[in-house]
Amino acid sequence: MLRKRIIFTLLYSDGYFMQSRNFRLQKVGNIDWLERNYKFKEISCSLDEIIVLDTTKKNKDIRKFASTIEKIVEGSFIPVAAGGGVNSLEDAELLFNSGADKIVVNTALIENPSFVRDLVIHYGSQSTVASIDYRVINDNIEFYIKDGTSKVDLTFEEYLRYLSELGIGEVYLNSIDRDGTGFGYDFNLVSIVRKNLQVPIIIAGGAGNENHLLEAIKNESVSAAATANLFNFIGDGLPNARKHIVELGENLANWDVNK
Repeated sequence: MLRKRIIFTLLYSDGYFMQSRNFRLQKVGNIDWLERNYKFKEISCSLDEIIVLDTTKKNKDIRKFASTIEKIVEGSFIPVAAGGGVNSLEDAELLFNSGADKIVVNTALIENPSFVRDLVIHYGSQSTVASIDYRVINDNIEFYIKDGTSKVDLTFEEYLRYLSELGIGEVYLNSIDRDGTGFGYDFNLVSIVRKNLQVPIIIAGGAGNENHLLEAIKNESVSAAATANLFNFIGDGLPNARKHIVELGENLANWDVNK
């Protein structure tokens, strides 16, 4: 059985890292701030992966973003997935050459599916992550692209079948309603995704403490638990959370997070 994973998601926007609540962004600090407060070489023993998403609303600069990826991966020895505005094999190659191990796609899933298919062909499905941003309104599941601003006119099952046809290798399932609230994950859609897509599922949106991470890790349909809350695990919070989950016998890679 594959090990479960704990993932830290970083939200990048025009040179700064952001805190998000229901996809409303608040500036926190630049790469220098990040390096002072989150030395990934030191906390990598508490993480299995890092995801970096470019949430810049206008005029995304892929080269500037790639430069940021280079700085983040320097000295870090865990996989990094990067996305946000990636729309061509040239964009993907730039991010791979900058240290990314996977590419996260969202808007391109709908607006440029031929690129997504080419991405899968050239780099493999294991390197292609589909980001599903969704919210539930009057019991209806709605999906969004373009940083949560444009609704996808498909039913849940239609969208999942469509993603399956594209050949994506992993799903980042992100609840807009839970994003940044700290109220815990929304597990209602996980089993439906698993039924329609036989790929790993990363659940995101809502993690506020180690119990939320534990609940996700214990869920049979969830492959990884992600948090984008920069303030959740300052200090020993993240190492202690991982240590606690491992001590409970859950299926996480076991190493000494205190070294």
